[in-house]
Amino acid sequence: MKHSFHIPVLGLAFSIDSPIKVAKYGISSVLSIVDDELIERIRHYYANLNGLSFTPINKHEIDGRAKRITAYLNLVQELVEGQIQKIKTETFSIGSDLSKYFEMLAEKTPIKELYNQMLSTVNSHQKEAMQQELRNAVSAGDIDVNIMAKVDKLNHSQHGDVLNERFSDALSAIRGFANSNLSSSVVLSAGMNPRLYNYLATLDCFFPNSAGKLQKRIILKVSDFRSANIQAKYLAKKGIWISEFRVESGLNCGGHAFATEGFLLGPILEEFRLKKETLIAELHSLYQESLSNKGITAPETPYPIRFTAQGGIGTPEEQNFLLTHYGFDGTGWGSPFLLVPEATTVDQATLTALTQAEKEDFYLSGASPLGVPFNNFRHSTSEKKRLDRIAKGRPGSPCKKKYLITNTEFGPTPICTASRVYQHAKINELSQQSLPENEYQKAYNKITEKVCLCDGLATSAYINYGIEKPREDLSVSICPGPNTVYFDNTYSLKEMVDHIYGRKEIPLKNERNHFFINELELYITYLKNYVEETVQDAKSIKFVERFKAQLLTGIEYYESISNQVMENVSSKIESFKKELTVAKNNLQTIKTP
Repeated sequence: MKHSFHIPVLGLAFSIDSPIKVAKYGISSVLSIVDDELIERIRHYYANLNGLSFTPINKHEIDGRAKRITAYLNLVQELVEGQIQKIKTETFSIGSDLSKYFEMLAEKTPIKELYNQMLSTVNSHQKEAMQQELRNAVSAGDIDVNIMAKVDKLNHSQHGDVLNERFSDALSAIRGFANSNLSSSVVLSAGMNPRLYNYLATLDCFFPNSAGKLQKRIILKVSDFRSANIQAKYLAKKGIWISEFRVESGLNCGGHAFATEGFLLGPILEEFRLKKETLIAELHSLYQESLSNKGITAPETPYPIRFTAQGGIGTPEEQNFLLTHYGFDGTGWGSPFLLVPEATTVDQATLTALTQAEKEDFYLSGASPLGVPFNNFRHSTSEKKRLDRIAKGRPGSPCKKKYLITNTEFGPTPICTASRVYQHAKINELSQQSLPENEYQKAYNKITEKVCLCDGLATSAYINYGIEKPREDLSVSICPGPNTVYFDNTYSLKEMVDHIYGRKEIPLKNERNHFFINELELYITYLKNYVEETVQDAKSIKFVERFKAQLLTGIEYYESISNQVMENVSSKIESFKKELTVAKNNLQTIKTP
C-alpha cells in the first residue's frame, strides 16, 4: 500500500469513479458494483470523455449484468493505467501530477524520504538517478469493488421465467469482477450469504495461479471479531483466502449501520490485536487442507492479511493511534471524502447542504428497504421528495430497478417496501385496524419512512455529468456518517490527505470529542431509542441488560487506556475521562421494568 488510508465505498454513485480520480496518486478506493444501470451510464460517459469506442450492453442479454460490470471495470483499469504512464513521463515541477504523487505520501516512508532527498540534492547526476528511481516506484492505488452480500435477488428473463441462481444479483456482480482485467479485491459487506460464498469457490481467479499468486482477493468488512472468525473460516474451508479484515464501527459510519450488541470499536480492535496471529494460523491450516483436497499447491506460509479500521475517524491523532496501538495496517476515511470533489462524485446542491448542516441533520433512520438502520441526511432532496409525496397523498416511490425487492406480505412476488405499491397496500391494511390516532400516525410514519435508495443513491452522478434522462427523478439520497458534521467546507484532495497525515490539519467545526467517545454516545442513544420503541418483554429486557453490560465493559476499557489514547497529555486525559463518566451516568439512566 502506498498510503495508510483508503476511501471506502460511498453509496452507489459517490465513489463510482473514485479510482479514476485518485488511483493515479497511489490512493486505493472502493466502488460499488450493485447498480449495473449506473455502471453502464458511467461507462458511456467516460468512454465519450476519453474518445474511446462504446458498445452498449443490454441488461436483458445473456449475462448482461456481469458483462456491464466487467466492461466498466476494464475501462477504469485502462484509464488508470494510462494516467500512471503519463505521470511517469512528467517532470518534477511544481504542480505536476508526478510531484503531487510524492507530496501526498506520508512523511516517514522510504519512498517519501527518497523524494525529499532528491529535492535537496544538488548533484545533477545523483538527482537524475533518484528521479528515475522515483518514477519507477509510481504505481496506482487499488481499484477495489464492493458487494452487499445479501442484496442478491433472483432474476427473470424477458418472458418472466426465473433464471438460474448463477444469474442472481450478487453472483452476477462477483462474476463481473472475476472476468475483469483487474488484480484487486472485492469487499464483501452486510453479512454472510452462503450462496455467494459457495459460488466464490467455483471461480479460478480467487485461487493461487501457477506462480502461486492471487489474481483477485477478498476483503471482509465486519463489525466484530466473531463475525470475522466465522466468515473467514467458512471461506478458508472452501479454499478462499481472506486478504483483509476491514473492521467498521457498527454505528459511527455512513450508509447502513450494523450495530453490535453494545460492543464498542476499541474493545473489538483490542480483540483483533490479541487474536490476529492465532486467527491467521488457524485460517492457514484450513486453507492448506482445502487446497490440497482440490489438488492445488498450497503456500507453505500464509498469504499476507491486512487489518484495517474505519468509521468516524477524524484527526491525524486518531489515525496514528489505530496504526500504532493496535498494530493495524491502515484506516478507512469515508464521509469526509464526500466533501472532496477531486475524489468523489456529489452534486453541488447536496455538497452545499452538507457543509451547512448541523449535528441533528445527520441521523439514524428506518429509511432503508433492507430493514437495516440507515444513516440519513435531513436536507437531502430525496427526503424533501418523500415528504412532498406524503403531502400529496401519494407516498412511496416508483420501483424501477428492483434491487431491494424482498417483501412478500401481499403476494408471492417480492416487492420493495419503499415502493408506492407496497406502501399503498400497507396503509390500507393499517386503516382497517381502528387504532388510536397517535398509534396510527406512528405506524403510518414507519411505513412511509422508507425511500428508494436504488435511484436516490445513484442520482448525484447523473446530475454532475449531465447524463440525466428525460422525466427522470433527480432527487438525491445520501448517507453520510455523523462524523461529517465536523467538516464544514469542501476541500482539495491534498488538503484532506495533509489533514489525515497531520501535515496541515483542517479546523474542525464545533467541539469534537474523540471518535471513541462519539461512537459510545451513538450507542447510548441507540439503546435509549430501543427501550422507548420496543415492547418490554423478558427477551427485550435481557437484551437491554446485556447491551448495557457490554457498554460498561467498553467504558472500563477506555478508562484503562486513556493515557495512550490521549498521548499522555494530562489535560486531554482528564477531558477524555470526564466524557466517559458522563456517558456512564447517561447509561445508568436507561431503565427497564
